[in-house]
Amino acid sequence: MAFNFDEGIDRRHSDSSKWNKFGDDVLPMWVADMDFRSPPCILEALHQRVEHGVFGYGNRPQELVDVVVERMANRYQWQIKPEWIVFLPGIVAGLNLSVRAFTTPEETTIAPTPIYPPFRKSSAFASRPQLNVPLRLENSRWVMDLQAVESQLTGKEKLLMLCNPQNPGGTVYTREELEQQLAFAQRHDMIVCSDEIHCDLLLEPGAKHIPFATLSADAQQRSITLLSPSKTFNIAGLGASLAIIPDAQLRKQFNTVRDGIVPSVDVLALTAAIAAWRDGEPWLQELLPYLRRNRDTLVSAVNAMPGLKMTSPQATYLGWVDASALPVENPTLFFQKAGLGFSPGADFGEAKFVRINFGCTSATLEEAIKRMDAAVRTVL
Repeated sequence: MAFNFDEGIDRRHSDSSKWNKFGDDVLPMWVADMDFRSPPCILEALHQRVEHGVFGYGNRPQELVDVVVERMANRYQWQIKPEWIVFLPGIVAGLNLSVRAFTTPEETTIAPTPIYPPFRKSSAFASRPQLNVPLRLENSRWVMDLQAVESQLTGKEKLLMLCNPQNPGGTVYTREELEQQLAFAQRHDMIVCSDEIHCDLLLEPGAKHIPFATLSADAQQRSITLLSPSKTFNIAGLGASLAIIPDAQLRKQFNTVRDGIVPSVDVLALTAAIAAWRDGEPWLQELLPYLRRNRDTLVSAVNAMPGLKMTSPQATYLGWVDASALPVENPTLFFQKAGLGFSPGADFGEAKFVRINFGCTSATLEEAIKRMDAAVRTVL
């Protein structure tokens, strides 16, 4: 193995929000960043850029544009044009801009539930109503139940917000499922914002990421695709992200709302993004088996614990754990008192769940499992 994912790196005495949220007695496994050192290719690129010594305003980096165009073609046979790319300082900005650009205060967004909290917050911040599509467990996968909301539609729904791979459930949607989502958007004349930030983190053999925009010419023209190397290569703190918006009018609306509010991307973030997508594949190919082993270890352990259930995520490094059978009022607080800092399920729309980040060393995961098991056995 060329890369050491077992290396324990002290993040508690750094600026890490993950490791400084709780006291020293709590093991943090909440926010979605990993505890691994980023790929050497990124570190080397950043060192070279820092050695230059001048950090003035940067231009739109042609090399990064070329890398993105090539990556979409090679991985998904998606032939995108350079002008479709809009660089952003984070996916969350893309979600918020999409809500504000493509709906009015009287119009409604649609998003799954449970879902990554900024999906919910982006509508709330913009004072837009949101209709939530429940996820149902089908063949050990969390899938959208679009039929469940058909009768609730009023005609004011204008933006369908998708997340593929799904966060927190870890589902990688099949072509058939994506086509059902497209048909729903067509039937109700909706624009689609698809957050695909975890698309490289496929853990299940045979799982294949299909960008929503590649389904058809119509899907492409009604879509905003959000992408970033941040989760894959553990550079979330740098904030290099992008939106791919093929339709010129949608792109104009998006940029009009962005102007004067959302800043350009930091020059170091752009440097890291180029290195990640251009040279990071060998590191990624060693990361995935490590995460897969962590996933399998966690799934097996959780399902052996009384009161807990967890389906095996097809992608991401996030476990969505059903704690509804635990005789506790607040599972998140219960585990925190046991020395475990998980993401509250309530933030995603399900108060009796917790989300666990297994993007950590196997030693950290083993300690977390030990604490979980001891905790649940105190109440069952």
